[in-house]
Amino acid sequence: MAPPVEYYLFLSAAVFCIGLFGILTRRNALMFLMSVELMLNAANINFIAFSFHHGNLTGQVFSLFTMALAAAEVAVGIGIILVLYRNFQDMDVTKPATMRW
Repeated sequence: MAPPVEYYLFLSAAVFCIGLFGILTRRNALMFLMSVELMLNAANINFIAFSFHHGNLTGQVFSLFTMALAAAEVAVGIGIILVLYRNFQDMDVTKPATMRW
C-alpha cells in the first residue's frame, strides 16, 4: 500500500520552503541556482504524486519537461556565474549592479 498523497505534499512543501529560504537569504549565485533547483524539484514531487494519485501519466510527463527546463536553466546560469566571477572575482550577486546601463 502506497503512502497517502498528503505525505508527498508535506515533503514538497518542505523542500519548496527550503528553496525559497535560500533564494531570500543568500547572496551567492551558486546558492541561488541550487535554491531554484530545490523549488523545481518540489514542483516535480507534486506532479508525480498527483499523477500517481489520479492514475495517469500526465504529471510524470510534465515532470520530465520540468527536468529539461532545469537542465537548460543550469547551463545558462553557470555561464552567467562564470562571467560574474571573471569580472568581479566574486560570486556575490549584489556586486554586478555596476554592469547595468
